[in-house]
Amino acid sequence: MRYTFVGGIHPPEEKHHTEKKAIEVLPAPEKVYVLLSQHAGAPAKPLVKKGDQVKIGQKIAEAAAFISANIHSPVSGKVIKIDDVPDFTGGLSKAIVIENDGQETIGYELEPHDDWHSLPPEEFPKIALEAGLVGMGGAMFPTSVKLSPPKEKKIDTVIINGAECEPYLTADHRLMLEQTGKIVEGAEMIKYALGAERLIIAIEENKPDAIKAMQDATKNKDIEVAVLKTKYPQGAEKQLIWALTKREVPSGGLPFDVGCYVQNVGTAAALRDAVIEGKPLIERVTTVAGFVNEPKNLLVRIGTPIGALLEAAGGAKGPIGKVIMGGPMMGLTQWSMDAPVTKGTSGVLFFPPEVSESEPEENCIGCASCVDVCPMHLVPTMIARVTKYGRINMAKMLGAMDCIECGSCAYVCPSKIKLLHYIRWAKWEIRALAKK
Repeated sequence: MRYTFVGGIHPPEEKHHTEKKAIEVLPAPEKVYVLLSQHAGAPAKPLVKKGDQVKIGQKIAEAAAFISANIHSPVSGKVIKIDDVPDFTGGLSKAIVIENDGQETIGYELEPHDDWHSLPPEEFPKIALEAGLVGMGGAMFPTSVKLSPPKEKKIDTVIINGAECEPYLTADHRLMLEQTGKIVEGAEMIKYALGAERLIIAIEENKPDAIKAMQDATKNKDIEVAVLKTKYPQGAEKQLIWALTKREVPSGGLPFDVGCYVQNVGTAAALRDAVIEGKPLIERVTTVAGFVNEPKNLLVRIGTPIGALLEAAGGAKGPIGKVIMGGPMMGLTQWSMDAPVTKGTSGVLFFPPEVSESEPEENCIGCASCVDVCPMHLVPTMIARVTKYGRINMAKMLGAMDCIECGSCAYVCPSKIKLLHYIRWAKWEIRALAKK
């Protein structure tokens, strides 16, 4: 049986460029730019200053609020400065800049636990916090918070997300093939920590080798491997929950409201490393693809400038017109090759100049294509229209805040209306009004 949701689209997958490419280790750069805000919530508070010597895995910034995350040094060396640098959002943000001494001196501060079954469940959120774990699928929500649901919210189902539905991206695919055991053990830890009854590893059908690897690894375990229909945005949290359980997360609600917990395969593996090895989150697998000579899946230190990834991929085939951090549907356009890799950087994609040329908008023809594909059952064209006329309260009434920003509506619009742009604008205005 193939599980899926209502709506969605089928963009060209473009995964063949890297799906057979084993993960390669990218050597640490001469300098790393470790952002203090590379997670949902409050920026981390620096624990080091200019001139300090640091080791790999040393905590260099601590969570500044309940929704925040610790930050660790990905290299050993000296802190050069704490300053504004280009960030993944397209703006500037504070980062700890470290000069790599090349010594690879380890300084993990977490205590490893070989027998994790002996740990009390409440210990896992603490370990996740100390290790700086966040959702590695792109949302970067602190794992410590997700592992600490309100006591009245009983989690009965844990879903490990291996859908990786964005075009081009294959980092999770390779991780499922090459670190299968780590993902399974991390998933079991999550189930144990939450006291859940059901554990599902969900993978799209376009990854048959990963499905088989997970089925083989879970053969004698109480774990389900669910095969999902290949469709975008199948990996979106709410759509994944509905596809597998037929439970609908309410408007403004969270997965725990329907007894579910969703976590990316990369985060499951990172939790296993934190618990078993005492290793904090200092590196991740990132797909480098698009208009490059040698598309690759790279194991990259957090804080590595994206220019280093382009170089590792053999450079560009020609002039670059657009750089996206993440996938082509939901990723963010970059303006600087100095922008650093973050904990949530699943991919860095490079495209020629013609890709960045936008077609002029035409009037809506009322075809309802955007309505047909919206996975949240919204009417994107109406939200866009009222937003353009400044009727933000009407946009809110039409459900703008429920938009998951998948971009399916803009993708199918024959009039080339930038529907997602207008809905994001509406959401920004709604949040701004709420603060007044």
